[in-house]
Amino acid sequence: MTERQAAFGGRGIVYFGNDWFAENRTSSHHIASRLARLAPLLYVSSPGLRKPQASGRDVRRLLRKLAASLKPPRRIAEGMWHCTVPQLPFRRLPGVDAINRLFGVWAVRRALRIAGIGRRIAWFVVPHPGFLAGRLGEDYRVYYCIDDYAAHPGVDAAQISHRDAELCRNADLVFVAPPTLVESRRALNAHTEFSPHGVDVELFARAADAATAVADGARDLAAPVIGYFGSLHEWIDFELIAWLARQRPQWSFLLVGHVATDVGELATLPNVRLPGAQPYASLPSWAKAFDAAIIPYRLNRQVANANPLKLREYLATGKPVVSVRNAEIEKFAEHVRIADSREEFLAALEDAVADNRIDAARARQAAVADQTWDRRVEAVVARVEAGLARHPPPHSA
Repeated sequence: MTERQAAFGGRGIVYFGNDWFAENRTSSHHIASRLARLAPLLYVSSPGLRKPQASGRDVRRLLRKLAASLKPPRRIAEGMWHCTVPQLPFRRLPGVDAINRLFGVWAVRRALRIAGIGRRIAWFVVPHPGFLAGRLGEDYRVYYCIDDYAAHPGVDAAQISHRDAELCRNADLVFVAPPTLVESRRALNAHTEFSPHGVDVELFARAADAATAVADGARDLAAPVIGYFGSLHEWIDFELIAWLARQRPQWSFLLVGHVATDVGELATLPNVRLPGAQPYASLPSWAKAFDAAIIPYRLNRQVANANPLKLREYLATGKPVVSVRNAEIEKFAEHVRIADSREEFLAALEDAVADNRIDAARARQAAVADQTWDRRVEAVVARVEAGLARHPPPHSA
């Protein structure tokens, strides 16, 4: 029997995650790609988290997603299929929840049949499609809570909080990535475990490899280079970055990622470069240019409950890191300079760009060397298989 056939007792997985084709690679993508090595997996991109706006752009986007949902699932990797099952976002209107539920069940069951996935586990990484739990003929339900989604800007916080709590209660096993959310989820489900993010150690270590070339878009930057990679959303403190750039006009600020909101003054400052979204595999060549990496988040509820994926990615490059404070970042205080004010952030950067100690860089890499995505998924799979053994199926369809 092969490893693929043996995993989960031969069951496949129907996996509800962020948009598979999004510019930013999240834990949703990392986990799914590794699970697909062990079991047939249908990845369901699940748009509909954000409140709709009265704009032609949102209407066109919704129509595109609805059209995509009528297409059969597409094979995107060995043992892995993809489909899109959007939800009508007007959840407060009478009948919309029922329409979403009926359409979702039909669309997902249809995709599972086409993909040839019979017995299955339902795996949720986003809460809003959680009302499908128990309606897909699954033997087991996993909720992998990776964020405080109700705190995201632009979402219907009350509805998302409700979906999150409901999914926590209905899941057979709950994994939680942000440490600050573990106890609140455990109060809803005793079968809740802390599961922090992993990191692609081998990929990001290339930033420290002499053979890795600096990305073309960063070769002409004046040193020192203060770097960031990741989406540029509302939770980034653009005012802080602009203040830093004004204080040190001789420094370069390189912000690599999809610009998802108005970045304000940053777009006009001569020492700030915004190259846009870049392929995930190319990030080490951009990080190669960094003299220090930054996590410049706004201090709000979302950030307080975050487990920043880029924290471990930065450390794996060996580059010095300067960050705002939260519970997960504080665990790495030995290797990260944490600042509580603009002035402290600037002073920490001054110290970081002067830090060219090889032993310090190696210590940063060593701090995450055993926290690979492969090891994280191995641990999660072991817990799911133990849960299946303790509580054999079936759940009713």
